[in-house]
Order: sequence, then structure tokens, then C-alpha cells
Amino acid sequence: MSDLLIFGGTTEGRLLAEFCAANQIKADVSAATEYGAGLLPESVSAITGKKNADEIFSLLTSHPYKLVIDATHPFAEEATHNIRIASQKAGIPYLRLLRQQNAVCGEVIPHLSEMVALLNQTDATILSTLGSKSLPALTEINNYPERLWLRLLPSDTIRETCIALGFQPDHLILEKGPFNVEQNITHIMQSKAQILITKDSGAIGGYPEKAEAARQCGIRMITLQRPQESGFTLEQISAQLLQHKEEGLL
Repeated sequence: MSDLLIFGGTTEGRLLAEFCAANQIKADVSAATEYGAGLLPESVSAITGKKNADEIFSLLTSHPYKLVIDATHPFAEEATHNIRIASQKAGIPYLRLLRQQNAVCGEVIPHLSEMVALLNQTDATILSTLGSKSLPALTEINNYPERLWLRLLPSDTIRETCIALGFQPDHLILEKGPFNVEQNITHIMQSKAQILITKDSGAIGGYPEKAEAARQCGIRMITLQRPQESGFTLEQISAQLLQHKEEGLL
């Protein structure tokens, strides 16, 4: 039975799971998707499926976990809120693993609604790398079926979801990253995009490569600002885990 529960599905979560495996720290890792769970080392126990607040609390109280680490995506604000509240309710220590911050390029917008309003001031063709959670909001863009291209992680249902929302099937780029600069340039050229919209997802999320591709193509880039939060780096949390292990807490 593991003393540590990691909420992951991100590169940081995978790296932390690999660190635990290499240092004989038993850990369970909760990932929202099969894809995220499939990236984990075999020595950790994967728990798959998106969970609401009640399900997270039930998971925490049905196992003797001594520590919870939230390594979810920096834009997964609802998940982070639910994990933090459930951990507090269950009386289990909680640590937030933060993604490394990098320089942000071009225009920076704090909220998706403001980005949509800004895009509605133009008639330009847009390539979105914001991800599937942004799809409903992006339908508020004027003439979005014609103007908007979407680059998304492929799944069993994503194409049908996009078509149901009115996006054109030939405007979908369904590929798995990470993407290098040349691949980003290819997607910009394929879509004939004049604007690239993306998140401040850091180096792990391929942000520098997107920024460089936009620069080389001479197109406008608009970035959704990362939510402000406090927590620890991967290195800091790794050091804390080793200390807990030495003290017999894990």
C-alpha cells in the first residue's frame, strides 16, 4: 500500500513518479486520462479517470495516504481547487508542484473571455493550441467555423465533439506533441494562420517552440496568462520526499 498519492497526467507528474520509482518510494498516481496513465513507470500504481471533489475525498479517505502532491496542469484550476479542499477535509498534508515559469512572448491576456473579445476585433485566421477545454468559449469568436483552426490531442471522441460544436473537420490538426519549431511552422502554414493563440504552458508544454515558430512566420501571437499560485518546484518536492523517506514518514 502506498503512502503517497500524486495527481498527475502531466510531464511533471510523470517525472515525479519516475523519481519515486528510482528511490523506492511507493506512490499511487491519479491521471484523468488513459493517455496520461500510459506514460507512467510500471512500478507505480495508476488510478485512471477524471474525479470530482467528492470522488477525490472518497479516494483519499479509502486509503492510508500520508501525503498528497498536486502535479496537475497549471491551467487545471478546478482540479487543483478540488484536490486542495479534499486534502484539507481529509486531514492529509498537501503540496502543489509548480511548472517552471518562462518568458512569455507577444500579447498576454489574463482571461479567455478577454482573448475572445480581442479576436472579435479582427477577421484574421486563427490557429488555437489552447486545448479541448477551451472549445465552448471559442465558439463565441465571430465566424469561428471559417476562421478557426484547432490543434488538439487526438482521442476517441475529440473529432465528434468539435464537429458537434460547429468546427470544420478539415480545420482540425489532431496530433500528439511535443512539437518542435519546424512542426509548429508546418501547422501555421497548413492553417494559413495570421494569429496563434496559446497558453503560457512553459517549456514542458512546448511554449518556446510555438513562440519561435510564430516569430519566424511573422504572425501575431496571443498568450493566455497562467493563473497565479504558490507551491514548490519538482526539485524542492523531490528533496522533501527524500527527507520524509529518511525520517520514516514514507
